[in-house]
Amino acid sequence: MPGFLRPPPPAAPITDPDEVKKVYGHLWPRILLWSTVGYGTFYFVRKNFSIAMPVMEKQLGFSKESLGLILTLHGLLYGVSKFVGGIVADRANARVMMSLALLGSALVNIFFGLGSALIFFGLLWLINGFFQGLGYPPCARLLTHWFSPKELATRMSVWNMSHSLGGGGIVILCGFLVDYYGTWRVCFFVPAGIAMIMSLVLWKNLRDTPESVGLPEVAGSHVPGGDTTVESSGQYRQVLWDQVFSNKYIWLISVANFFVYTIRFAVFDWGPTVLKEAKGVQLHNAGLMIAAFEVAGAVGMLTTGYLTDRLFGGRGAPLSLLSMLLCGVSVYLFWRVPAGNVMLSTTLLALTGFFVYSPQALVGVMAANLATKRAAATAVGLTSIFGYASTVLSGFGMGWLVQHYGWAPAFTCLIGVAVIGAALFAAALPAKANGYGDDSG
Repeated sequence: MPGFLRPPPPAAPITDPDEVKKVYGHLWPRILLWSTVGYGTFYFVRKNFSIAMPVMEKQLGFSKESLGLILTLHGLLYGVSKFVGGIVADRANARVMMSLALLGSALVNIFFGLGSALIFFGLLWLINGFFQGLGYPPCARLLTHWFSPKELATRMSVWNMSHSLGGGGIVILCGFLVDYYGTWRVCFFVPAGIAMIMSLVLWKNLRDTPESVGLPEVAGSHVPGGDTTVESSGQYRQVLWDQVFSNKYIWLISVANFFVYTIRFAVFDWGPTVLKEAKGVQLHNAGLMIAAFEVAGAVGMLTTGYLTDRLFGGRGAPLSLLSMLLCGVSVYLFWRVPAGNVMLSTTLLALTGFFVYSPQALVGVMAANLATKRAAATAVGLTSIFGYASTVLSGFGMGWLVQHYGWAPAFTCLIGVAVIGAALFAAALPAKANGYGDDSG
């Protein structure tokens, strides 16, 4: 572990119970707020490409297949980076790792905005995928160290709003920037500046673990065997095997994540294009409609996170199963809406967002709780490999299908994806709520 990434040593313990309560009361809302806002900012320097694609296709003469290939390559490296980053993050300083990853992504976006060649764009977006993949693992470390497993679904559903707030915010921002300035390049320069500022905010406000500031570990999160940050490599590999790689339910929900992300990315990445070409919607209005997809997704995550803790004892599989089935229905209905019916199309996009973001959030909760805080980032990274492998289908696959056969087979494919995802969540129904030895939820 490079010295700058090593977690800080435990601070002198705070022994006064009132002081412990006061410091926790001050820090946990700050950790939740800035990890949420910070991760949302990663979307500003990742999903800006999606809203720029229709303009780049027109101004630079790129094909949908070429743009879809860039999405796929970015997603594949992102998934690998997220997995490797998870293994690192379980033993790293979350504050440093997250701040530097966001800064690196911002710098890549500046260079991207200066380019014109397809190969140059592809290489830079691959590098961006590497930095982007290092953003989520430190959040998994933060959330599992600062919050009890019995409230993780609720807290993590709040944190998961970062996806919707960041994704919705960037499509609105870039939609109006493109309309106002008439060039796609501004979609990369402005978000890069925002991300640079946020990286400094994260550096100032995040704290690695409660122990690093003298607080006791969160109640209910103790794992026998000690802290992975001080274990040997051999001991740590055994922890990863015991907590992650030998757990069949983590593998099941990881594979299910492939199908969840296929729908999520297909709607987000190709949404502006399909709305413009198949539904006759102007680009700035398409940005607002995709933002509705994201906002409804945030509502879905909050709703299912709360219900998972309160009604299902922390088990995420039941609501994930139901959500994927209903997501397939909403995708079908959106497909069948005639062009020009903007209100109904927006409503169905919002319903799709509500249902697809629910399992997207719960997969992370299930993986983190089953792996415990000792290996949560690794488990989340494993789910992400499958999630971002979906860009083979949602990126290049969708681009190829639409380029050669139109939008109808693409929608048929997405409906089938929803059914397969639901079947995998059904197989995960017997999974325990967590791996802490307390399955009471």
